[in-house]
Amino acid sequence: MVRQTTRLGDRQVDLADWRWLLGALRARFETGSFGAGAEFVAAVGRLAGAADHSPDVDLRAGHVQFTVHSHEVGAVTEREIRLAERISALASDQGLVPRPEQLQVLELALDTPASDTVLSFWAAVLGGAEAGGDVVDPAGGLPPLWFQTTDSTAPDRQRFHLDVTLPPDVADRRIAAAVAAGGRVVDDGHAPAFVVLADPDGNHACICTELGRD
Repeated sequence: MVRQTTRLGDRQVDLADWRWLLGALRARFETGSFGAGAEFVAAVGRLAGAADHSPDVDLRAGHVQFTVHSHEVGAVTEREIRLAERISALASDQGLVPRPEQLQVLELALDTPASDTVLSFWAAVLGGAEAGGDVVDPAGGLPPLWFQTTDSTAPDRQRFHLDVTLPPDVADRRIAAAVAAGGRVVDDGHAPAFVVLADPDGNHACICTELGRD
């Protein structure tokens, strides 16, 4: 029996409506209207309150998205699995449609040989806080900024790039779409963890998944 506080890995989770992205379980449900979504969120709130849990919620006019992880442990545990299952059951009872294929998480990455020197500047610019060497927005409104070490100091080097983390079953289609739109694959040697792409002007981006990161 897995204990509530045991950190789980992505291969230990098999939930039809949910995807493991950047260390958290995420789900998206079509609601049809803001009112229906608000009612669903209120019902989930009662479930979460009974479980002494606090999922993150993004409620929009036609959908609602949940992020579930343990704030105490900083990971997914058996307690989060049970809450995710209950949210899915509630969504099914209300006739809501899961859309796991629409889930994605955006991160900003800065390639720099001096992350310790520039981190505080970017925290000030973004109004963020330092967390484990990254800059995060305490309000959750901006994507996190992380720093990738590079040995290059050339003035014209690549500096910023986007990391888009997707469900594994979506990543290949996204890569194919980017190539069809004029891009190219720069490096797929670390797939499926990430594939580096470039646009026609040479600007880089990474399509990432949780697979292959062990």
